[in-house]
Amino acid sequence: MITTSRAIASAAALAAALLIVGCAGSSGDQTPTSSPSPDTSTHTDAPILGDDVEAAWLDEGRMFAILTWGSSTCVPVVDEVSAEGQTVTVSLVDAPSSDGTERACTMDLAPRASVGAIPEGVDPTRDVEFIVTAGADTDDVDLDGNATLTGTPGDATDYEPSAGWFDDDGIVLLTWGSSGCLPIVEGVDVQGGGATVTFATEDRACTMDMAPRATIIGLDDNDDHDDVDDDRDENEFVLTLVGDNLDGTVTVRRG
Repeated sequence: MITTSRAIASAAALAAALLIVGCAGSSGDQTPTSSPSPDTSTHTDAPILGDDVEAAWLDEGRMFAILTWGSSTCVPVVDEVSAEGQTVTVSLVDAPSSDGTERACTMDLAPRASVGAIPEGVDPTRDVEFIVTAGADTDDVDLDGNATLTGTPGDATDYEPSAGWFDDDGIVLLTWGSSGCLPIVEGVDVQGGGATVTFATEDRACTMDMAPRATIIGLDDNDDHDDVDDDRDENEFVLTLVGDNLDGTVTVRRG
């Protein structure tokens, strides 16, 4: 058995050697685009696993995202990852609060992406089964292999944006940058063959780290939805990123 302890922490630690600059002002929050407006009431016992756990490929197969539903302000984090063959076991835990106290979570229901590193030896071109645990709860989700993935699990990331489908209308986008300045989606415009995602460009006070940041991109039903389905099957759906120093294009990988 191959074991990677605290996988996402390892990915962030690997990235911490790189520093970024140029952020000033007040900090902002990220709201997943496919979620309803958050309920401002709070609770402290938000469950981690819901009824619909999904998975997606990221970083050309070197990383993954586990999608759960719950409070948008209390995103679970990957604690430990292990693999035996093509079966990957992932444990999720509540993210700690900055001051060590119990976190208060908004009472909304939104998709949350928890990202981690695929253990060395797993082949992302072949199907993978994820066994996801959170406390006493366990669920499983299958992720189809993708022959177009070019990364090798265990190799260092290239810190480029990447994206993967987690359902027919949902994409998780991975970007690298300050963990204190998460990307804020202003709008998503779907066209045949892709979508333009516009991010808010704000002066914010940002931490001086380089961390993996997952953003949920929701695609609404529209006249181009059949084209979206066709392009999803053929690995030809492209996100055009605009704003917040994220300008570029990303091909969304299917699983």
